[in-house]
Amino acid sequence: MLTPTQKQTAQSIVNLFETGVVLGDYGSVTVIPGDTGHLTFGRSQTTLGSGNLLDLLQRYCGNHGARFGHRLERWLPRFEASDVALDSELRLHNLLRATADDPIMRETQDMFFDDVYWQPAARNAANLGITSPLGVAVVYDSTVHGSWKAIRDRTIAKAGSLSALGEKNWIKAYVNTRHAWLSTHPRSDLRKTAYRMEAFQRLIDQGYWGLELPLVIRGAEISMSTLRATPPGCYDGPHPGTRSITLQTPLARGLDVRLLQLGMSDNGIAIKADGIFGQTSVILLKKYQASAGIPATGVAEPALITSLADQS
Repeated sequence: MLTPTQKQTAQSIVNLFETGVVLGDYGSVTVIPGDTGHLTFGRSQTTLGSGNLLDLLQRYCGNHGARFGHRLERWLPRFEASDVALDSELRLHNLLRATADDPIMRETQDMFFDDVYWQPAARNAANLGITSPLGVAVVYDSTVHGSWKAIRDRTIAKAGSLSALGEKNWIKAYVNTRHAWLSTHPRSDLRKTAYRMEAFQRLIDQGYWGLELPLVIRGAEISMSTLRATPPGCYDGPHPGTRSITLQTPLARGLDVRLLQLGMSDNGIAIKADGIFGQTSVILLKKYQASAGIPATGVAEPALITSLADQS
């Protein structure tokens, strides 16, 4: 059995593949042109097209402590209908980004991805006789990325069974088979992901079958310190209304900035609610202030921040 740290390391490798962040980007919202999954969200990027994003959001909204649950509930019928127009709904995208600041959403994502991806991957690995942390990580990656069973069967047909080859040789053969499949795939977005197998091949070449820390994956450090850090892009303060927000160096960041941006978004301003108050936020704040009939100073006073944040 994998230790908790080995499990988290395996998950972090896939997080890096999915969102470029060791702990995963809990507020990541992406739409890849041509991707049949359409709108994707969260730490390990679950999709509208698969129906899994609906499952995640229903779990979150069903928690009585979910800060943004009542607001997301309004969108659930469109998720149930697999409405691909959600791909371009900026207000929804901003709301999804904001949920990353809610610890309940982060914990819901952790439980969801464990249930939907990790546990099935662990069972598939065990059923095949894969016990090494690196081997389980390879299975988990394919479970998240897709087509685990198809490439498993192709590997067995081309190279042989795991019992005949031994686990390490079979995993090597699987990685080679999947790399060939990805690198020649008719979909250009999948061809670009062949790097995932290249990263696993380097770990195989270096003999990191136990996923011993520290590791460097695609230029990012996975270590005890990075595994224990606060997820990037998640804010637990400052509380709205406790300060004025203006353009400054370094740029103002935080929960109050996010909720200010989210409030402007809900009032028709095409702003990205990333929690960072930069020059674009100043310009769009002035636009909002002018539309609301207040001085267009580009400075968000506590009363304005509180008013907009209360809408969320």
